[in-house]
Amino acid sequence: MGGMIDGTYFAEDPAPDTDAAGEFKRARADIRHWITRDGASGPTGGHGFTPEPGRYHLYVAWNCPWAHRALLARVLLGLQDAITLSYARPRRTEDGWVFDKDGEFADPELGATALHQVYSRQSPAYTGRITVPVLWDRQTQQIVSNESADIVRMLGAFRQGPDLCPDRLRPDIDRWNGLIYRTVNNGVYRAGFARTQAAYDSAVVEVFDTLDNIEAHLATNDWLCGDTLTEADLRLFPTLARFDVAYHYAFKCNLRRLIDYPNLWHHARRFHALPSVAETVRFDIYKQGYFSPSELRNPLGIVPAGPVIDWAL
Repeated sequence: MGGMIDGTYFAEDPAPDTDAAGEFKRARADIRHWITRDGASGPTGGHGFTPEPGRYHLYVAWNCPWAHRALLARVLLGLQDAITLSYARPRRTEDGWVFDKDGEFADPELGATALHQVYSRQSPAYTGRITVPVLWDRQTQQIVSNESADIVRMLGAFRQGPDLCPDRLRPDIDRWNGLIYRTVNNGVYRAGFARTQAAYDSAVVEVFDTLDNIEAHLATNDWLCGDTLTEADLRLFPTLARFDVAYHYAFKCNLRRLIDYPNLWHHARRFHALPSVAETVRFDIYKQGYFSPSELRNPLGIVPAGPVIDWAL
């Protein structure tokens, strides 16, 4: 993935991503300032920023599920005109996430050719992994946050669109978020990046145990938190969108497919049918990314033709 130490970029990430048992360990995001309604410091401390339309720019990649969260929050809250975008190329290089000079995958904001050039503008000099999404502040010329969960929630400070995290549902939302992150969002990566049979077996069982539980829950609920669409549904969807075209095959999460779950499949298609959500989905690019050349998972880099799935509700 690439990383930086004191502002210097290294193609090889200096931090290992698996432990001694062969289990994948995701690095934590470490730029965590907040946009708040009054510009005060947010729950993680650091600087506070105010919700001003036109002030912020979002760096994303189509095939990254964590960046997809931020894209979904942007469209569900109707912030397309308030927050601009740069899309990195679908496949990383030795420079990590990179941009073209022009076209769909150019960076119109800073003219960067690689995302690490955006991180290099941090002061003090940045140390850590180079990941998307990145929320950039034009006014102070710095990164507000590279933590997708924080970005999703802080965009509510713009007070535009539905309240995706109402106070009355926050305990339920946080409970679902914690479970889904650990066993589904990150669970598929723990299965796909496992270096031992035991690590894989543990991860894949948790993925499908949780999907089974969600399937049963949705038999009597419209959304995860009852009759209200919330942030919990938003955070589940990026994994569902990639499940059958990528995780089922590339990450060996193959006990069942999403389309084998009647309630969960309906939930995913219902979410996909929400205004502008389909514009955030690129199944073709997901396959390019997840089936990119990998010494461990796909040494020849051959991208499969299927599956062909009809997402129409």
